[in-house]
Amino acid sequence: MDDELRTPDAKGARNREGAALTLRERKKRQTRERISAVASRLFAERGFDQVTVAEVARAAEVSTMTVFNYFPRKEDLLLDRIPEAGELVTRAIRERPDGRTPLGALRDLALELLERRHPFAACEARFTYFWQVVLDSPALRARAREALEELEGLLARLLAEAAGPGSSAGPDPVAADDSDPAAGPDPAAGPDPAVVAGPGPSAAPGHSARLAAALVIAAYRTAYVTAARRLFAGHPADEVAAGQAVLLGQTFDMLERALPGY
Repeated sequence: MDDELRTPDAKGARNREGAALTLRERKKRQTRERISAVASRLFAERGFDQVTVAEVARAAEVSTMTVFNYFPRKEDLLLDRIPEAGELVTRAIRERPDGRTPLGALRDLALELLERRHPFAACEARFTYFWQVVLDSPALRARAREALEELEGLLARLLAEAAGPGSSAGPDPVAADDSDPAAGPDPAAGPDPAVVAGPGPSAAPGHSARLAAALVIAAYRTAYVTAARRLFAGHPADEVAAGQAVLLGQTFDMLERALPGY
């Protein structure tokens, strides 16, 4: 995603994180962000399917191999925040205050992202060009759906982990069907790109946790799409953000009623 789409608060947070990195790590981050920004600009100008990875590499003044070292898939050049979603959800649940439920922690995260006008909150008019690029590309739409499935699988494992093995929500002693995307990827296929903050429980999450995760992802997606549609229709960003605060509150109220114990 182009750095122009990052809010001042988000940029400041990244700068603070960067201060703790080594010089080599900072250079790698800068290279990754430069490649993504160049790719985002080219995709916005010409369309995702009309731009090759080699063209992105030339414009970013790196080799094609370097691009693939940072972004194994072309789609991830634009959808470069997919790993961040996993990081945010993992931290919210694992580092929640004592006495705070997982759903309460996710509510806090959603409202924090809204307050920061983070891209995941869908409350800035300048994000509409990004969404249009995604909507215009079948490959990007497919990758976005896949990312939601990855996030759902991660969330199910985190909810099972939080519930513990003695709960009906906890890990299922019987491994989940490999064909079920919410059960997470096949370990033989390599690391799950959404699981970036450490491994979850070794057992597959139980049915209750998987169902809860599916409901949470569907509910948040509905709220996100509502905001995006209002921005596309020309509503002011501040008005959309105010509406989202109310909608997110209602969304999590419904989730907590539907999912007691989470």
